[in-house]
Amino acid sequence: MSDAWVALEPGADPAERIAALRRAHDAYLTAGRVERPVRSVVADSWRRSARARVSPETTVAVELDADALTAYRESHPLARVMPLVRELMGAYATDGEHLVALCDAHGRLLWVEGPLATRRKADAMNFVPGARWAETVAGTNAPGTAITVDRPVQVFAAEHFCRPVQAWTCAAAPIHDPATGRVLGAVDITGGDRLAHPHSLAFVGAVARAAESQLALLAPAPTAGSVQLSALGRDEALLVVDGRKVRLSRRHSEILVLLAHRPEGVGGDELLTELYEDESVTPVTLRAELSRLRGLLGSELLRSRPYRIAAQVDTDFDTVARRLASGAVTGALSAYTGPLLPASGAPAVVRLRRRLEDQLRAALIARGDPGLLADWAYSPWGEDDLRVWRALASVLPASQRPAALARVREIDAWQGG
Repeated sequence: MSDAWVALEPGADPAERIAALRRAHDAYLTAGRVERPVRSVVADSWRRSARARVSPETTVAVELDADALTAYRESHPLARVMPLVRELMGAYATDGEHLVALCDAHGRLLWVEGPLATRRKADAMNFVPGARWAETVAGTNAPGTAITVDRPVQVFAAEHFCRPVQAWTCAAAPIHDPATGRVLGAVDITGGDRLAHPHSLAFVGAVARAAESQLALLAPAPTAGSVQLSALGRDEALLVVDGRKVRLSRRHSEILVLLAHRPEGVGGDELLTELYEDESVTPVTLRAELSRLRGLLGSELLRSRPYRIAAQVDTDFDTVARRLASGAVTGALSAYTGPLLPASGAPAVVRLRRRLEDQLRAALIARGDPGLLADWAYSPWGEDDLRVWRALASVLPASQRPAALARVREIDAWQGG
């Protein structure tokens, strides 16, 4: 573990470091200048926080009330590992008067546990279940930043972007879905200065790995012939066949997405026009790609005349579409981990990507839920979505509306009104 990821090196005086960090924090807010001893991971996070227009005086909002929170976290994949997290971290938190927290991939806290006195102190900054601690709304903090950079992070005192949080130190690590690799959320430990130690960073990292192992053990065994395709938010799709993982090239990803969407099969000429923008590409090129793909998957899975997949394929983009069709907007957004093959220019993929985005955006706007709209607006794919930002600004409480309206004006000016 490099020193850049540890907040306080051995022998450093916490009080002196806090004073230096506060001076550096003030310098950044007043002059946009990053000074020593700010670590690069913190400086990058401060810049992202400033770009997201996070106020350094902000207190995060609680987005889920008790009933909504209970329903949401009971259905969340991390509910299966919370007992393990509690077992591994509970005594450590109690003895050190720390808090243990588990958040989802949007930085929304699902569980916050620990000594009552510590929880009461944390209530003042809304470090409570149902509150969103994503970096884009809460600034630099361990769970939000760990999700953003996808690795364990330690944040010490005035390294936090928002001043109400600077009395605390925290360490967090992302937890991934063992089947797809996507981030499900993060495990966090929050408390006093004593957490600014390499051990706390290593500890949360170990707990996250244990949680991932537990998720893998609890996953149902793959059934014979089962095929899963994950193509949302990634340029190279992940195919899982009978438990065997295959990371596909970009072109093979496009082919599999199209064939999964068209289980009845696609003729060679149509497949050529659906995959290639360049009309000069010949059928020979496509046949060569399909031959390589068949060699990778096996002739029993990839059939021809017409080209098709000889098995039912469970795709992440179809999961989103099915949930939308049934009215499960929250579940659809939870399953949506980004645009379909975002770098692809294949005509068929572009149409599928736009259709899914448009359907999900329309459902979110129609629902008018501030938390769901914020999930989209503060995501990498939604940060410039004018329609969603306008909808979000219209439903936010008055105290939170100015930042959203400022973002609406910024996007509107950039897009030419």
